[in-house]
Amino acid sequence: MEFILDTADAEAVRDLSEVMTIAGVTTNPTIITRSGKTPEQVFSEMDAVLAPEQKLFMQTVATDYEGILADARKICSLRENMYVKIPVTHDGMRAIKQAKREGLGVLATAIYSPDQAFFAAMNGADYLAPYVNRMCNYGDGVQWVRELHTMLELNQLPSKICAASFKNGNQVHELMLAGVGAVTVAPDVVRAMLDHPGTKVAVEEFTSAWEAAFGRRTFA
Repeated sequence: MEFILDTADAEAVRDLSEVMTIAGVTTNPTIITRSGKTPEQVFSEMDAVLAPEQKLFMQTVATDYEGILADARKICSLRENMYVKIPVTHDGMRAIKQAKREGLGVLATAIYSPDQAFFAAMNGADYLAPYVNRMCNYGDGVQWVRELHTMLELNQLPSKICAASFKNGNQVHELMLAGVGAVTVAPDVVRAMLDHPGTKVAVEEFTSAWEAAFGRRTFA
């Protein structure tokens, strides 16, 4: 499984990459505009903290077919291991097919149903980003992603699910358990999953017992 961070905060990426195995970073126009930075700044900062093998995903802004392709070509030219995110509108689906003909890395995004994702997989998208929590406004988002996982396996389609839009760690947990190919998660949700209070209590118990017995807080 690939664990990806969904953020425009390069420092969070740097910090969490030291602690965890992070496959890359996804952004979108909303995340970038909320950061207060230009897209050029976000790219430059991310490129500086990402290792060559870590992926970076940035999204098209244009909504017409030709504009989407122009955005896609520009985005994918920025660095190695660069992927363009294309929403699954009609023009977006057309653009996914053409982008793959041109050998570009593509993540199909703004997915709200297993069927949309399946059609994007048929068009050759490398990654599929169902919006899990937003899908829950229409039904069971987690279950729908499980169904998509089964659909891809049964039809032997190589596209990888990159589940997105998580409200809490339990949703992430459920999809890791289901064996989806990737998840992209905001740093605050990642930290909530990583930092269990019981761990801190246990470590302090161990250290206090050692110090009481041997007068030091190190092994040697």
